[in-house]
Amino acid sequence: MTTTARLTRPDGSPLRVLVVDDEVNLTELLSMAMRYEGWEVRSAAAGLVAVREAKSFRPDAVVLDMMLPDFDGMEVLRRMRAEDPHVPVLFLTARDAVEDRVAGLTAGGDDYVTKPFSLEEVVARVRGLMRRTAASTDDSSALLVVGDLTLDEDSHEVTRGGDEITLTATEFELLRYFMRNPRRVLSKAQILDRVWNYDFGGQANVVELYVSYLRKKIDAGRDPMIHTMRGAGYVLKPAS
Repeated sequence: MTTTARLTRPDGSPLRVLVVDDEVNLTELLSMAMRYEGWEVRSAAAGLVAVREAKSFRPDAVVLDMMLPDFDGMEVLRRMRAEDPHVPVLFLTARDAVEDRVAGLTAGGDDYVTKPFSLEEVVARVRGLMRRTAASTDDSSALLVVGDLTLDEDSHEVTRGGDEITLTATEFELLRYFMRNPRRVLSKAQILDRVWNYDFGGQANVVELYVSYLRKKIDAGRDPMIHTMRGAGYVLKPAS
């Protein structure tokens, strides 16, 4: 964890986090914890303000409460993604029903935590999200090619057969993991550990959910590349 505690933008400036919650005390605590990590933080207590802040601040990650006084977090996410399709979002929710969690992920959220939570957990999740999209690493400048599918780790551009494919931060990281391991069967546990960087409470269904998202974008109307191996996991290989 100490090796990732001081992630920066490619130009060396601090990473930026936008915290959106109408509970002032919670927002202050989260902001303080993230500033301690060396990140630049802004906050908003309502959806409209959050969208405006995201546009000017250009955050590297957003911590977003599902319930806000003007409109819900999913609408905030929709408006933010219209400006920046790749910004990773961690949802905060007081509700622990599986349906609510899946709704947030289905809407395009990259992760979630339920209240009450520890500050350390939220910081760790945000760090994991930003590691995918903003960290400058030595191995992040390669072009991955499997069959007619290409992924540029530098520009985050993905194409299949020359057609551009737009992915969320988590979808991109999942596809990158598949493409770094072509023809290799990857278990749900391996995928959880590599893509989400923590134990997802045994909820391997989040892997199934994101694999289904990828299939709709990568395989839709084409020969499939992502295959399910019953009882073993998933494998990506060139279309036959």
